[in-house]
Amino acid sequence: MIDLNLLLEFGGEHRKVKKNELIFEEGTFPAFYYQIVEGEVKMNNFTEDGKEFIQNIFTQGQSFGEPPLFIDEPYPANAVAITPSVLMQIPKNAFYSLLNQYPEVSFAINKSLARRLYYKSVMAPEISSQDPEKRLLTLMDYLKSHYNEDLKEEYIIPMTRQQLADLTGLRVETVIRTIKHLERRGELKIIQRKIYR
Repeated sequence: MIDLNLLLEFGGEHRKVKKNELIFEEGTFPAFYYQIVEGEVKMNNFTEDGKEFIQNIFTQGQSFGEPPLFIDEPYPANAVAITPSVLMQIPKNAFYSLLNQYPEVSFAINKSLARRLYYKSVMAPEISSQDPEKRLLTLMDYLKSHYNEDLKEEYIIPMTRQQLADLTGLRVETVIRTIKHLERRGELKIIQRKIYR
């Protein structure tokens, strides 16, 4: 999203994180802007009975955790590396200076935040739906439209069944059963365990 050289110019630093390493914890206050150079990061919460709920998954080139950075509120979720990753982090005040000097970067951040807000708005009614097919298809269609330029081509869903379950609030067994049913109906394809939509 933001050019890495520009982030370095404003005091950004590379940070290597291991798989499953906690980047920041729910309830703490933000001190940095984070952007993924390589790897994957998830934002998650846990229910009272310990079940994980994934808010979102971020990949190379994406940023995460910005909303609390702008409103001085604590993080509403944890950020955890899904894979070994390299992040670019820049202190909050330096990030503000960058945005003030480069309005086009500020506009790009606003666009990214608007896209995520749109995703939450699309997914909220589906999460409350009891229909697992609707939940999964809505999520897959969003991923396809967000990450795939050509909507006519088949798109590989870049998530495990467990991640799909965590993102939709379903049990993994329900996801597996529903995906098989959707394949039989021709709504998607499974090739070498990969899901194509």
